[in-house]
Amino acid sequence: MKKFKNSTHSFVHESLKGLAEVHADILRVHFDPTYVIRRDSAQGRVAVISGGGSGHEPLDVGYVGHGMLAAACPGEIFTSCTPDQILAAAQSAEQGAGCLFIVKNYRGDLLNFETALDMLDFECATVVVDDDASVDSSPHSVGRRGAAGTMIVQKIVGAAAAAGASLSECKAVGNRINAKTASVGVSFQGCMDPITGAPTFEIGADEIEFGVGLHGEPGRQRIPMLAVDALATRMLDTILADLKPQLGQRVLLCINGFGATPLVELYVLFNAAAKQLKERGLIVQRSLVGNHATSLDTPGGSITVSLFDDELSSLWSAPVHTAALRW
Repeated sequence: MKKFKNSTHSFVHESLKGLAEVHADILRVHFDPTYVIRRDSAQGRVAVISGGGSGHEPLDVGYVGHGMLAAACPGEIFTSCTPDQILAAAQSAEQGAGCLFIVKNYRGDLLNFETALDMLDFECATVVVDDDASVDSSPHSVGRRGAAGTMIVQKIVGAAAAAGASLSECKAVGNRINAKTASVGVSFQGCMDPITGAPTFEIGADEIEFGVGLHGEPGRQRIPMLAVDALATRMLDTILADLKPQLGQRVLLCINGFGATPLVELYVLFNAAAKQLKERGLIVQRSLVGNHATSLDTPGGSITVSLFDDELSSLWSAPVHTAALRW
C-alpha cells in the first residue's frame, strides 16, 4: 500500500488541517471534538448539519458553506461520527431557527445522530437519506443505504435554509427530494483502506460488483464485465423501476466517481446514461459529473437520478459556495 500519510493515527486529522488551510475563507475546523463549520454564520436560518465516516470526500466536509451545510462531523475512515461531535457541531452552528440533521441510512450514523438529538435543548429534526436502489438492506444499514444522493439532499435543503425556510419546511423538502432520488453504484475492485492496509474486497479481473455501497459493501450481484452502454442500461433499469417517472419528466442526472475513476471515463458513463434517459422519454434538465461521494480509491462510480419540479430545480440552481460545489 502506497499512500500520502505519516501514520494511521494522524491521517484524518492531518487531512482536515489541510482542508481548513486551503478553504479558510469558507470554513474552519474544530478539534476535540472534531467538526467542520462555516466561517460565516447565517443568523435566523436553519442550520443544516450532516456527517459520517471519512473516506467519502468531498462528502460531507467539502459541502460546508453558503447554500449547503452549516457544519459537518467527520468520523474516522468508514466509521460514523460520534454523538459528542454532533452535539458540539449543533451547539456551535445553531442560529436561532433550529438544526436539521441529514443522516445516511446506516446503523451507526442513525444511532449517534439520534443520541445527540436527545441531548440538545433546541428544536431539531432529521432527514434520513436512503437513495441506494440496488439493495433493500445490508449488514451495515437499516433498509436502503444512503449513497451519492446524500449530496443532492444536502444541496436542496441547504438552499431552502438559505432562503429562510423554517425547520419543518426544510425537513419536508428534504424528505421530498430523497423520495425522488435513486442511485446505483458499481465497482471494478475494492479500495485500499489506509488504516488497515488491506483491500475492502477481492474481485475477478473480468467482474463488476453491481450495487456496491459507499464503503465497498457487496451489492445486488457480481456480474461479468460489460460495455458501458449495456452497464448503463442495467443501472438505469434499476433506478427507473424504483422512481417510476412519467414521460416528459425533468430530471437531474449525476454521475459520481468513487475516487479512482478519471473524468474521461465518467463522461463516457454520462453520455451513455443521458442518451438512454432521452430515449426513455425523460428530459435531462440538470447535470453533474465528478467525484462527489467517493469510497477512497475505488475504481467505479454511480448513477443518480432525481425527479425535478419547478421548486426542486430552483433550489438546485440557487447559489452555493463550498469547497467542492459552487455556482
